[in-house]
Amino acid sequence: MIALLCAAAVLLLGACGTETAGGGGGTRPSAATEPLPWTTAQPSAVTGARLGDDRRTLFLETRVPSGPHPCVRDLKAVLTDPMTHLARVQITFTSPSGDRSSGCTEERTATVKVTLPEPLGDRDVIVDHYTRFTADGAEPPALRLCGELGCTPPATGCTTASYEQALMAVGAPDHTYRNAEKCDGKWLVLDFSWRTGPACGGSADPACSSRLGDRYFFRAKKSGWDPIFRTSAGGCQDIQRREPAFPTSLCASLEPLSPSLHPSHPPATATP
Repeated sequence: MIALLCAAAVLLLGACGTETAGGGGGTRPSAATEPLPWTTAQPSAVTGARLGDDRRTLFLETRVPSGPHPCVRDLKAVLTDPMTHLARVQITFTSPSGDRSSGCTEERTATVKVTLPEPLGDRDVIVDHYTRFTADGAEPPALRLCGELGCTPPATGCTTASYEQALMAVGAPDHTYRNAEKCDGKWLVLDFSWRTGPACGGSADPACSSRLGDRYFFRAKKSGWDPIFRTSAGGCQDIQRREPAFPTSLCASLEPLSPSLHPSHPPATATP
């Protein structure tokens, strides 16, 4: 009798060990075994486009996640609006790459196609709102990828559009404005500045009108203004030491930049 009672007690204790908090039998799966969520995403870049022989099938090269396990499903391209003077396309896929534990931490090139309702003709293609391709100046069947300055960048010269290209070439901050420019079509020196400090809405507080600035020298190239030197000094000495061909007529009258526009930050003196 005693042996039977002990055996029953062991069975009861074993059954209690399988209960989990909150009721219900069995063990709860750990977070590590739960499946990773697959979410809808867009490619990090669209790098190429070409037309098929029918001039209606558009092949797009994209960058998508990659790793040791499957990282992309349902890659597709669709026309988002009726074709007018443009063809607007959106590319999507699903991926677990939002969770780095998926291993999808690299990228690879993938090609996706969309069939247009009619031949593309001379229309440009805009993919995912910001990447633009054009047939103008391209070698068929490829389309040409347009840059930050659009599909027809401004000619290098002494024009407002060309000065804007020069600012982009040196990575000038947003909302930069030009203070002065000296240009002869082959060489350019450009002074520019940008606001700093709080957004004060036109307040008279001096802190609200503080700004920084810079001066760059450029050489004209086929691709646009190419930065060759940066300095806060006046005159020609610094630039002609770097580029002797830079014309004196464009730099002789330059004043040094104000220290408030182009401050220096020497290393702090070591303390005992």
